[in-house]
Amino acid sequence: MASARWPCLILALLSSLAVSGFPRSPSRQLGKRSLPGAVVNGIEVYSTKVSCKVTSRFAHNVVTTRAVNHADTAKEVSFDVELPKTAFITNFTLTIDGVTYPGNVKEKEVAKKQYEKAVSQDKTAGLVKASGRKLEKFTVSVNVAAGSKVTFELTYEELLKRHKGKYEMYLKVQPKQLVKHFEITADIFEPQGISTLDAEASFITNDLLGSALTKSFSGKKGHVSFKPSLDQQRSCPTCTDSLLKGDFIITYDVNRESPANVQIVNGYFVHFFAPQGLPVVPKNVVFVIDVSGSMYGRKMEQTKDALLKILDDIKEDDYLNFVLFSGDVTTWKDSLVQATPENIQKAREFVRNIRDQGMTNINDGLLTGISMLNKAREEHKVPERSTSIIIMLTDGDANMGVSKPEKIQENVRNAIGGKFPLYNLGFGNNLNYNFLESMALENHGLARRIYEDSDANLQLQGFYEEVANPLLTSVEVGYPENAIQDLTQNTYQHFYDGSEIVVAGRLADEDMNSFRADVKGHGAINDLTFTEEVDMKEMEEALKERDYIFGNYIERLWAYLTIEQLLEKRKNAQGKEKETLTAQALDLSLKYHFVTPLTSMVVTKPEDNENQTAIADKPGEVTPSTAYLRVHPTGARRRGEAPGTVRDPRSQPLLCVPSVDGDPHFIIQVPEKDDAICFNIDEDPGTVLRLIQDPVTGLTVNGQIIGEKRSSQDSQPRKTYFGKLGIANAHLDFRIEVTPERITLWNGAAQSTFSWLDTVMVTQDGLSVMINKKNMVVSFGDGATFVVVLHQVWKKQPNHHDFLGFYVVDSHRMSTQTHGLLGQFFHPFDFKVSDIHPGSDPTKPDATMVVKNHRLTVTRGSQKDYRKDASIGVKVACWFVHDNGQGLIDGIHSDYIVPDLF
Repeated sequence: MASARWPCLILALLSSLAVSGFPRSPSRQLGKRSLPGAVVNGIEVYSTKVSCKVTSRFAHNVVTTRAVNHADTAKEVSFDVELPKTAFITNFTLTIDGVTYPGNVKEKEVAKKQYEKAVSQDKTAGLVKASGRKLEKFTVSVNVAAGSKVTFELTYEELLKRHKGKYEMYLKVQPKQLVKHFEITADIFEPQGISTLDAEASFITNDLLGSALTKSFSGKKGHVSFKPSLDQQRSCPTCTDSLLKGDFIITYDVNRESPANVQIVNGYFVHFFAPQGLPVVPKNVVFVIDVSGSMYGRKMEQTKDALLKILDDIKEDDYLNFVLFSGDVTTWKDSLVQATPENIQKAREFVRNIRDQGMTNINDGLLTGISMLNKAREEHKVPERSTSIIIMLTDGDANMGVSKPEKIQENVRNAIGGKFPLYNLGFGNNLNYNFLESMALENHGLARRIYEDSDANLQLQGFYEEVANPLLTSVEVGYPENAIQDLTQNTYQHFYDGSEIVVAGRLADEDMNSFRADVKGHGAINDLTFTEEVDMKEMEEALKERDYIFGNYIERLWAYLTIEQLLEKRKNAQGKEKETLTAQALDLSLKYHFVTPLTSMVVTKPEDNENQTAIADKPGEVTPSTAYLRVHPTGARRRGEAPGTVRDPRSQPLLCVPSVDGDPHFIIQVPEKDDAICFNIDEDPGTVLRLIQDPVTGLTVNGQIIGEKRSSQDSQPRKTYFGKLGIANAHLDFRIEVTPERITLWNGAAQSTFSWLDTVMVTQDGLSVMINKKNMVVSFGDGATFVVVLHQVWKKQPNHHDFLGFYVVDSHRMSTQTHGLLGQFFHPFDFKVSDIHPGSDPTKPDATMVVKNHRLTVTRGSQKDYRKDASIGVKVACWFVHDNGQGLIDGIHSDYIVPDLF
C-alpha cells in the first residue's frame, strides 16, 4: 500500500537527524524532463545543507533543503529531519516561489483549537508519532506547482551533554536521492579551548570520507565540513541512487586546566563543572532484575550477557548483590558482599543460572534491594565513604503483589528516603515507561529505555559505564548570597567520571566587578571545595568574538535548561505545584520560541488557493507502536464518520488476526489497514516453536514442525508444516494436544481423547472446546479464542503429510505481556509500505516496509485463510517479509524455539 496523496501540509515528529526531500508517491509517472541521477518523479532536490553552530556546548542547527519541480504537473515534495529527542525546534519556514510562510509557536491548547477548526473543514491532516532511540522526526509535505521551487528551513537547538568524556552531535543522513549541493558544516567555539575533535560517517568508507570531509581545530575554534560530490554520493560509479544513508557523528571535548569554567554574557551566566583525576568513590550496588516469564529467550540471554560483562568491570572496593523478582523474590546473598575475585566468580555462576519464571512483582523486588542497601549502611558493613545505587531492569508492568504504580512509588520513595538514587531500565515497549521514569526522577535517578535489538546487551553495559565511576557525592554548587536569580538545579547526589554538571542563572546585579562560584562535594578520601573566581572585565574581553558565535546563547542555554528541569519536576508534581511549574515552563517556551511538550508550532501554507494549517508537537517518551495520532485524508473516512474525524489508535488499536497455516506460513491480517503481512519460519522437522505465551493468563501455545517425506536424492527445499499443537492453561491445569490423527485433553491427570470425526463440545469453568468437521474452536472465557483447522492431503500423494492450521480470532483478554511468534502481534503496531516496484518475479512486486523501527524489503504475495472452508480456503493478499520474518518479529526466529510441546 503506497501512501495516499494528502492534499495538505503534514508536520510530524517521530524519534532521529535524517534529511530528505523526495516525492511521497512512487507510483506517479516521471515528468518529461530528466536529469540523470538527480531527479526522482520529476522533483530535483538540488541543495541540502546542515549548518551547526556550537558555542559553549549550546548547539544552534539549521537544516535547509531546496527543490524544484521539473514535471509538467504539480507534485508533492516532502522534507524529513530527524533531530535529537533532547532538542527543541525553534523555527520553521516554507518558501515557495519567493513567498515565505513562517511557523509560529503557540500554547498547545490554542494551537489544537486552530488545527481542529481546519480539520473540521477537511483542509488538513497531521501525524504525531514517536520512534527510534535518540531521535525525533519532523516531516512536512507540500504540493509544488510545475516549474516552481520550494525551500524548507528548520531550526532547532540543544545543550550537548557530556557522556564518557565527550560531547556528541548526532546527525542522521538520508537524502534518498543524489543532491547536487550536499553539505554539513559545524563551527564550534569553546572559551576553554578544544582538546579533541573528530567526525565519522557510518555509510561511507574511510577513503571516500577522507576526500569529502575536512576537520580542524585550534585554540577555541573547531570546524568540520562534509561535502561529498555527486560521484562520491553514488552507491556505485554508474548508479543513480545515493549511498548517503546512516549516521554522521561529530565528537569533541574541551581543555580542563581548571575543573570549573564560568561564562557571563548580557547578565546571564553558565557554570560548567567536570573535575578530573579524582579517585573513584567505592559504590554499593544492587541489581534488581525482572525474571518473569516475559523475559524468556533473547531478552534473558542478553541481560545475563550484560551482567557478566558488568561483573568484569566492578572494582574490588565495590559491594554488590542481585535481587531477582518474578511472582516471588530471590536474592544471590542475604546481604551485600565485597567484589573480591572469589565473590565475582561466584556471582558469574549465579548469573549464568538465572532462569525466567512466573509473574512480575516489582514492589517486593525493589523493597528487598532498598532494604539491603539501608541495612548495610546502618550496620556499617560498607565503607563510610562509599555511595549506594540501585539499578532495576524490567520488561513489563507489575501484576503480582502491590500492582498500582502510585502505591509502588510511595513505598519506594519512603524506603529510599532520599539517601541514594534509583535507576530504572525499561526493556522493550510493553511496559509503563512513564511510571518507571517518574519513580526514578523522584528518587534522584533516571530512567532509560532498553530497545529490543541485537545490541540490547551493549545498551545495558553502556548505561552501567555511565554510573560506574562516581568521583563525588552530595555535590552542591554555591554563589554569593543575593547575587543570583532564577538559578537552575545546583545540587546533585553524584558526579560521575566523564560527565559534566551545568548550572545557569541570571545575575541580580549586572554591574558587579567579580563573580565567585564554589562547588562542594564528598570525595573518596575527603571533602572537597572547588572555587572559581571570575573577573567581569576579563570575561567581557574573552567573549568578543561575536562574529563566530550567536549573541544571546547563554540566555537561550539558561532558558533551555530551565524548561527541561521544570518539565522533569512537573512529572511528579500534583495540584497547585503542577499548575505553577506548567505555567513557568509554558511562559519560557513561548518567550524563547521553543516547541516543547506544552507548545506546538503552527504552520499555515497555501493549497489549492486556500490556507492549510497543521501543527508540530513535541512527543514524550512513549511506546512507539501506540503513540500516534492518525488523521484520515479526504476520501478515506469510515462509513458514517463526519468529515475530518480524528481517530486515535490508543483507544482504537489496530486489531490483528494472527494465524499460521501451510508451509508454515504466518499471516498477520490487519483489518483496519485492509492489508496483511506474512512470513515463513524455515526450521527442521521436529522443531517446536513458541506461538503464544501469556504469563498473566497462563496461556501457552506451542507448535511442532513436520516435513514432507523426501528421498535421499531429492535436493529441493523441503516443505514444512505444523503437525502437532500444544495448548495449555497453567492456571486451569488444562492441556490440549492436537495432531492430524486425534485431539487429547488433560484436565489435571484425567485424560480424554477425541477423533476429528467426532462432533463434540467440552465445557468447564472458563473453558470450552468444540470439535466439528475438521475444525476445532478453543475458548478460554470471553476474549481468548483459537481455531485449529485439519488439512488432509490426497492419499495418492505419498510424500505429503496431513497438517494443522492455527488461527487467533479473539485475543482482547490476553495481557500486554503476551509474546511468541503470534502473541507479539496481539499488541497494537503500525506499518507503512512505500516504493512499490517490480521484483525478480514479474507477478510479485517488491516494496519498502517500515515496521517496528526497521526498514525492510518485502514482496507482494498471497496466503489462504481456511477458517471457513478447510478444503478451498479464501485467498488473502499479503506483504511477505523475508529471512524468517527478521525485522518484523521481535528478536530472531531461533529465540522462539522451545524444547518440547508443553
